Amino acid sequence: MKKLLLGNEAVALGAFEAGVTVATAYPGTPSTEITEALAKFKEIYCEWSPNEKVALEVALGSAIAGARSICSMKHVGLNVAADPLFTSSYTGINAGLVIVVADDPDMHSSQNEQDSRHYARAAKLPMLEPSDSQECRDYVVRAFEISEEFDCPVIIRLVTRIAHSRSIVEYGDRAEVELKPYTKNPGKYVMMPAMARLRHVVVEKRMQLLTDYSMQSALNKVETGTNGTGFITSGISYQYVKEAVSGTNAEHSSFLKLGMVYPISKKLMKDFAASVNELFIVEELDPFIEDYARQFGIPVKGKELLPITGELSSSIIKKQLLNRSSESINISDPSTPLADNYISDLPVRPPVLCPGCPHRGAFYVLNKLKLTVSGDIGCYTLGAMPPLQAMDSCICMGASISMAHGIEKARGRESSRKTVSVIGDSTFIHSGITGLIDIVYNKGCSTVIILDNGITGMTGHQHHPASGFNIRGEPAGKVDFEKLAAAIGVKRIKVADPLKIKEFEKIVREEIEADEASVIIARSPCVLLKGYRRSKPVKIVNQDCKKCKLCLKFGCPALADEGGQIRNDDSLCTGCGLCMQVCKNGSIKMAGIENE
Repeated sequence: MKKLLLGNEAVALGAFEAGVTVATAYPGTPSTEITEALAKFKEIYCEWSPNEKVALEVALGSAIAGARSICSMKHVGLNVAADPLFTSSYTGINAGLVIVVADDPDMHSSQNEQDSRHYARAAKLPMLEPSDSQECRDYVVRAFEISEEFDCPVIIRLVTRIAHSRSIVEYGDRAEVELKPYTKNPGKYVMMPAMARLRHVVVEKRMQLLTDYSMQSALNKVETGTNGTGFITSGISYQYVKEAVSGTNAEHSSFLKLGMVYPISKKLMKDFAASVNELFIVEELDPFIEDYARQFGIPVKGKELLPITGELSSSIIKKQLLNRSSESINISDPSTPLADNYISDLPVRPPVLCPGCPHRGAFYVLNKLKLTVSGDIGCYTLGAMPPLQAMDSCICMGASISMAHGIEKARGRESSRKTVSVIGDSTFIHSGITGLIDIVYNKGCSTVIILDNGITGMTGHQHHPASGFNIRGEPAGKVDFEKLAAAIGVKRIKVADPLKIKEFEKIVREEIEADEASVIIARSPCVLLKGYRRSKPVKIVNQDCKKCKLCLKFGCPALADEGGQIRNDDSLCTGCGLCMQVCKNGSIKMAGIENE
């Protein structure tokens, strides 16, 4: 049987065929579709966990209990899950455990270009890297076998171009894998220092066995050519190189394609290097494979010719490796454009908040009040973009609250009267709660604004513990933010609609002046939610318009200045009424309500 699948969908299919019982994740682009696809299989228990640490702990618990389990996340999520990750290498597993991490070279939807291969080395866990959807399926099946053979979790690394590209996948039936018996074993699973010291010895012995396995594994493939040029590569980089050398060079070049990118066999690399005259290592981001080659004493060419930032492409490889005499560029100059020429000819299209997005009203007020805004991860991060420009920082999930507290402690109480933190509802659940606890416990006076739009918006409208539904859309326990804040010890708790800007501004002004911690819940649903009740488009009476352009300060895509006339695009307008509220001349009119 064959299907055309995304790499993420192929991962899910591989997990299904491998007999997975439990699948956990926190949604994060480019990994989200893995667990969404897994949730379609009734044989698998799936959940959106509050964060990646919890997701991995749940998966580890189920694996130790005897059920094959898979946990998926994006690269920055692996930072959150690092605590259980490192110790799981010591404890090992019972049934197989596969951890899928999706890196995001070129930062299509991320705050950094983290190379997760370093985690495999640091945690001393094997890592596989597929180069197409078929390998995504195949490697997941093989990863469960490796996990159980070597008693450890196995990491599978994707990148955006593999996770979100489609190719043909040949697949089979689900394997019926029985639960493995669980035996009480404190020496293996209780990582007190005395036990952990003994388990570390086990880890080191395992790494030697895995290195020997890497030498012989069919996951690593050698393609022998005749022209003396060799490439060591893996994952999507393999596809780029194959495309770059296509044609007359294709059958003449030699390739060592590493399906297992950690551990790396010294003998495998040295044997391949001895078979070629000139050796290139092609990999995105850090010189991970290249560093091993140099450590092994193998002369190679790599990052002195190829960029350490962003994505590679076949054209970059052609310029830098195949046509170096005429087309190569100075890689040491970070300002040198490396992308294909046609990309620079495209018009700039910055991302924007959706028409009718409730976050727009909140950021308009914060900008008007000239507040310092400690921001967070979500679609509301776009509040930093012109014309709103109402966000000062964005570091990682949950950092907004803790950083606002830090600003107050560094600069004194008066600074917190000009500082607020903003955080989305899903992000608050993920890692904002502890920051709020810290503020209350340490007598802070920060104002925390929870932008509650009822869903995880940025990654595609996944439910979370405060939305009231689980991954399959079934009713579930729902966190009550007001009660949660009160339980933490917050006494000043206000709920406001950010689309009612006068009311919202009044509440913000009051709360930043309070000499104690304060929480404002800016509650208004995401306009893209199914069943959202929207208004008819507003109407602009141009003969009354004074061309003050205050309405344009929201940055709403539905409004535009066309030759001095303010126009409203009825196909985009949701009738949220923000523009009408700031129009001093009454030239913007609201027209009734209709059901969508």
